[in-house]
Amino acid sequence: MRILGINLPDEKRVDVGLTYFYGIGRSNVLEVLKKADIDGSKRIKNLSEDEQKRIQKTLEQYKVEGDLRVEVSNNIKRLKEIGSYRGSRHGKNLPARGQRTRSNARTKRGKRVTIGAIKKEVAAKMETKEVKK
Repeated sequence: MRILGINLPDEKRVDVGLTYFYGIGRSNVLEVLKKADIDGSKRIKNLSEDEQKRIQKTLEQYKVEGDLRVEVSNNIKRLKEIGSYRGSRHGKNLPARGQRTRSNARTKRGKRVTIGAIKKEVAAKMETKEVKK
């Protein structure tokens, strides 16, 4: 089934399948299903046309997918432009909410870059080059 340009898996329950939308989590799913008056334990393949339309109408009231992604990126861009601390942290790809970075923060900072450590072979070659000069 396809709603708002997103393919939803037919075999999943409705309350799980709706979380495939960017910006719709478990708590928002419960709200959407309550507004659309649909049982969340139903399978997506068992939804009637009317129920699909009600879900679509309810989801159109939320900012999801592209609109939400654009808003988030605009917010981060604004923080960078005004020169805030949070904006600078986003620009440097570091945690923006006060977490420690001396240890941890590996996901945000990326793969380790070794600084100052060189192999014995490389050090020996550098010494021989210095002696030749």
